[in-house]
Amino acid sequence: MSGKLSAETKLDWLRLIRSDNVGPRTFRALINHYGGARAALQALPDLARRGGASGPARICSHDEAERELKAATARGVSFLALAELEYPQRLAMIDDAPPLLAARGKLAALALPMVAIVGARNASAAGMRFAERLARDLGAAGFAITSGLARGIDGAAHRASLATGTVAVLAGGHDRIYPPEHAELADAIAADGALISEMPLGWEPRARDFPRRNRLISGLAVGVVIVEAATRSGSLITARLALEQGREVFAVPGSPLDPRAEGANNLLKQGATLVTEAADVINVLRPILGQPIDLSAEEPERAAPSPREPGADERTRIVSLLGPTPVTIDDLVQLSGSSPAIVRTVLLELDLAGRLERHGGALVSMV
Repeated sequence: MSGKLSAETKLDWLRLIRSDNVGPRTFRALINHYGGARAALQALPDLARRGGASGPARICSHDEAERELKAATARGVSFLALAELEYPQRLAMIDDAPPLLAARGKLAALALPMVAIVGARNASAAGMRFAERLARDLGAAGFAITSGLARGIDGAAHRASLATGTVAVLAGGHDRIYPPEHAELADAIAADGALISEMPLGWEPRARDFPRRNRLISGLAVGVVIVEAATRSGSLITARLALEQGREVFAVPGSPLDPRAEGANNLLKQGATLVTEAADVINVLRPILGQPIDLSAEEPERAAPSPREPGADERTRIVSLLGPTPVTIDDLVQLSGSSPAIVRTVLLELDLAGRLERHGGALVSMV
């Protein structure tokens, strides 16, 4: 990873990620294609038009980005870029890592090895006590605890690790703490730990923002512990994301008579590591921590020649190969007979017109 992005480059990154139809994967594709955020921003209107956008795409203006940076600074929030040393290393490994993280608190906590502890909002007293004990013992062993600041297990894990370092991942902006009653807990976390969000200030979390938030919880961590979780719950989404990201998944067994234990018990049947004490987690994670981290996520700013515009026949041929079922970009290159650069350009056009969805593993589908 590099040192610091220049203030000008960071502003361009913020403008790009805050523009319509630009998510983390699209951001990365644009940077790789155009060599930098400034060139990508200039290309957005034409890409969206060629992709069939119904109207002009909203591009975050220089003034809007500057206002967000100024408001964030006033709240003690700083932006960490994917290419910078302070950015959490394991999070940088996932293919949809946020290009910019808004962070508040002691950023040194983000450099600690992390274990995620998540579970039911309506947790049992026993589940809360165990989460607290596990978080305290893992903290004493040198791990920071990350979770989602939710009621129940999340809150218990955060409180028990305040002294040793805890990281809360927010589903909304830093000024929209959810649930509201955890505003004091958020301030306590910032004293020795950190709070992070990929969302702008003023963003009220919606239902679909929580699964998006969960990928960051698992992405930060070396392993994820599920304490209590019903069969259909956000905690199980976090466990699934952890597996997709190559993280270790742990589960705490519970009574078969308690619906809150059903999800964790099912994870154990599927091969998750059983946890009854912190040593069960530590013994699995210690060998992993000795392995070097492959950081292939850096997004360098460099000059790159702009590829030619796809021809109408090429565009039609590539679009005809797409449908609701995800396909790999390599398959599109092979089946269309077009160059990888042309295929990537057409995909960016569709993406910025809001007609394409990017999945993990270089898979794409039409919306």
